[in-house]
Order: sequence, then C-alpha cells, then structure tokens
Amino acid sequence: MPRITPVQWKKFEKFLFFVGWEFVRQESSNRVYRRDGLISALIVPTYNRLPVFIIKNALRALSVDNNTYLQVLKKVK
Repeated sequence: MPRITPVQWKKFEKFLFFVGWEFVRQESSNRVYRRDGLISALIVPTYNRLPVFIIKNALRALSVDNNTYLQVLKKVK
C-alpha cells in the first residue's frame, strides 16, 4: 500500500478543487477554502512541501480516506 508523502501545497490545492472545495482568501501564508453545505473552513499553509501530519489532519477534516486521496492525487497532476 502506498504511503502519504509530503507534497507541494499547489498540488494539494488541485486535490481540493477536484473534491469540490473552492478558494476563498489568503491570510499571510495561509489559504482558506470552503465547500457548500459545510460551516467550517479548511486552512492550508503555503509551505513549499506540506508535511504529512498536515495532510492527514486535512483528510480527516474532509472525511477522505488515504486510498481515495492517493488515487485523486494521481489524476490531478
């Protein structure tokens, strides 16, 4: 089973767009995303490469499992 590895924030942003999130605004080095029907926002830092723990926390908040994330990541090159 493939493992989650650090990715650039731009690639993670493409994943978010693919699963229906939209960019709202940027506050310093954090980008804010929203999705219709949800009250809370998702905040993603603009680090060169997102650490695994940030990706896993975001996936938990999005209710997306690791396998789905990895499959979508392959599609959004």
